[in-house]
Amino acid sequence: MIAALMLSALLTSQSFAGDGSSVSSSNTGFIVQVLEHQHGSSDSDASHSADPVVATFTDPQCAIGGDETCAEPALCDNGDPMLFTVYVTSGGEVVNGGNNCPTDGSLTVLPEVTPGLVLAALQRIDLPASDLNVQPPNGRTLVNFDTNFYTENGEFSRTVTLLGQRVELRIWPARYGWRFGDGQQRWTTTPGDAYPHLEVTHRYLRKGRVSASVDTTYAAQFRVNGGPWRDVNGTVTIPGTPQQLRVVTARPVLVGG
Repeated sequence: MIAALMLSALLTSQSFAGDGSSVSSSNTGFIVQVLEHQHGSSDSDASHSADPVVATFTDPQCAIGGDETCAEPALCDNGDPMLFTVYVTSGGEVVNGGNNCPTDGSLTVLPEVTPGLVLAALQRIDLPASDLNVQPPNGRTLVNFDTNFYTENGEFSRTVTLLGQRVELRIWPARYGWRFGDGQQRWTTTPGDAYPHLEVTHRYLRKGRVSASVDTTYAAQFRVNGGPWRDVNGTVTIPGTPQQLRVVTARPVLVGG
C-alpha cells in the first residue's frame, strides 16, 4: 500500500528530464534520477538491452504508526533515514526495490531479476526462424509420397542488461510446429533429418499448390551476474517463412528396352 501511494504521488508530481539529468522537488523530498536508456543493436552477437531501468524513485520509508506524509520516518541503525525505492523499466514495469539503508551513498539491496522479467526480455530478442528443408527438392513432390521435412538449428546464447545487471541467456529450440499447407500440422521435439533418416514426413492426398512452414518454440535458462542457472518461466514461438510446394501426380510410362 505504501509503495502504491508513493509511486502514485511521484508519477503525478514529477516529470522526466529530456537530457537525462536528475529532477528533484524540495517540497516533497522526492528524488528522480534517470539511470540509463539504451537502444537495441542489430548485431545478433552484441549485448542487447531489454527493458532497462530508466528511472528510480526514492523516498523516506515511513515508520510503523507514522502518517502518509512520513512525519515519523523510519531510521537505519546509524541514524540515517531508511529509504524506500521503486524502479521503473522502459517497458513500464514497476519493480519494488524494497527498504534499504544507504551505505556510502549507494543502495545495499539490488532489485531482483525475476524469471517473468527475463521472459519479457526473451520476447524482445531477435530470435531466428528455422529454415525449412523439403525432400524431394526444387519445390515439387508427389501425391501419396512420403515427403520429408527437416530444419537445422541449435543452442545459442545472448546477454542482456536488466535492472542494471548482467543477465546471460542460454536459448535452445524446445519443439517444432510443422505446417504442411493442406490443413494438417504436427509438433515434434526434434528438427527432423535429411534422407535417408525420415523423421518428419507427410503424405499429400491430392495435387495442387501448398505453403509449408515450420514454427520454432524456444526455451531458455538465465543467470544474473554469473550466478546459478535458472529456468525462464515460459517459451517464445517464432513462426517460419512459408515455402511454396507443388504436389503433382505421376503417370506410368512404358520405356522401350
